Formats: sequence, C-alpha cells, structure tokens
Amino acid sequence: MRVIAGEYRGRRLKSLEGKQTRPTTDKVKEAVFSMIGPYFDGGTCLDLYSGSGGLAIEALSRGMKEAYCIDHHYQAIKVIKENMELVGCADRAVILKQDANQALQQFAAQRQSFDLIFLDPPYAKQEIEKQLTFIMENQLLSDMGIIMCEVDAKTVELPDEIAGLYCRRRATYGITQIVLYEKDE
Repeated sequence: MRVIAGEYRGRRLKSLEGKQTRPTTDKVKEAVFSMIGPYFDGGTCLDLYSGSGGLAIEALSRGMKEAYCIDHHYQAIKVIKENMELVGCADRAVILKQDANQALQQFAAQRQSFDLIFLDPPYAKQEIEKQLTFIMENQLLSDMGIIMCEVDAKTVELPDEIAGLYCRRRATYGITQIVLYEKDE
C-alpha cells in the first residue's frame, strides 16, 4: 500500500495485520481520486472507518488541509498514527479512537462540516444508508462536499438518491463498488 499522488507520492504505508480490516487497494484508491478530482485546494476530510489511514493520507497528499481519522480498534489507531508520522502529516490529522456513529454524533454537536467524507466500513457491519441520512440531517457535509462510499458489490445496493444526496458516479472493481454522492441541488 502506498500514496499514489501528490506531496507524499510513492511513500509506502503500513497496513493492519489480520483479517479485521480490508485496505482500499491502490487500484481502487487511484480510481476513487480520479473520480472525485485528482487534487484539492484545501478543505477538511473525514475518514470514518480509517483502518490504516490510507484514504485520508491520500487526500492530504493531494491538497486537503486537514483530515479526521476515526476507528474504534486500538491497533488501527496505532497504525494510523505511525503512517501519519511516516509521511510527515501528523500535524494535519486528528485521530480519534471512537465508534463511527459516536463520532458522527460528536461532530453534529460541534456543528462540524466536511468537504470530503469516506465511508468504507467493514462489509459485514455497514450502516451507510443510516449514516448518510444522519450526515445530511445534521449538516455534516459542506455545500460542495462529496461522500465516497465503498461497499461489497455483491451484497449492497446503495440508492441513487437518499436524504438530499444524489449518486454522482458508481463504479465496480471486482468485489468492490464505489458510490460517490453529492448534495442534490
């Protein structure tokens, strides 16, 4: 696993051992960023199921100003911190050991909003539709923001429209489906 483009391009990242996480492959990561825009001019991203922090680091490498990385596993938090230090962007990251839904509630209470949100939960535990609704009801997505969802292509079919969001793009890579949402104008 490596950083594909931008400031930290080519740097190798550590991944979690075991089968509890499923890191986004470099091929899928490259496809995701070509869909949402290869580079950013600032902004804040939220990686709700951060795992190793690879998606957040890629966003920072491509110009996001700040990233929030959420995971509830101690080992994941340790690897995220190591990866942020490894590439030199720890000062631009907020890393929280927390359940995803608790984190969303905390951000709603703080009236936080994000320009880019990654929802890449463990396939067996996905609650993406519920979380998309919560994000929109609590204005956690900025006006021009994008939400990237990664799901099991065989078992999950996300709707084209949900809670004021519309599907901007959908693509399948093997067992993985990427769905991009934006606010419905």
